[in-house]
Amino acid sequence: MRLIVTRPPAQAGAWVERLRALGLDAAALPLIHIGPPDDAAPVHAAWLALPGCALVVFVSANAVQQFFALRPAGCVWPAGTRGASTGPGTSAALRAAGLPAALLVEPAADAAAFDSEALWARLEHEDWSARRVLVVRGEEGRDWLAGTLRERGAAVDFVAAYRRLAPVPDADGRALLAAALQRPREHLWIFSSSEAIGRLRELAPAADWSAARALATHPRIAEAARAAGFGDVRQSAPGAAEVARTAGTGPIESVAP
Repeated sequence: MRLIVTRPPAQAGAWVERLRALGLDAAALPLIHIGPPDDAAPVHAAWLALPGCALVVFVSANAVQQFFALRPAGCVWPAGTRGASTGPGTSAALRAAGLPAALLVEPAADAAAFDSEALWARLEHEDWSARRVLVVRGEEGRDWLAGTLRERGAAVDFVAAYRRLAPVPDADGRALLAAALQRPREHLWIFSSSEAIGRLRELAPAADWSAARALATHPRIAEAARAAGFGDVRQSAPGAAEVARTAGTGPIESVAP
């Protein structure tokens, strides 16, 4: 079975290498491309305002990479500002960007899922009254954590550090998509975002996904795959080793929501 990695190009290649090193046949078909924001000025302003923030929440590794890529010359991360992630990949990006370990807030390693709710479990014991929080994301996203923090008295702002762009597959990507549509039981789609599923449906609007197989890294993504018509869906933790282990445990079977 060939695993199809749908992450953005900056991460897809590394994931393919990891999965191949773990003994699996993997190929990349990025279904989301990441671009800079139309206007970098709000990101520059956010950097200058960081000293007044108690917490900066990054929703993804892309948010980290794009935010730090737009750091104004001379700006450094302030010693009194913590950075927060929603999962291991984002935490790794923050460490790679130079955030000190003492300033990193992240979900517990044994969290049932890596998401805003798991991060909130680390934050809910604190007093958030009149504290400033910045959420770094794409042009839009979930507002659950921001709403929860506001209910607890925090002042929450957003900054869009990147844009999500529609995929434009190259010749190899088009051939991989055609093979997956022709032989769905020989391929396993790896989804790390619900948006990627929507982009796939745009690429193949007439496709019947009832015989297709998917592995999702979050319950909401699994629900989106089922809603799109995927007949076999399995859920996995988001790490490459966990994905490889889940994908390699025999024939994929449908799992209940």
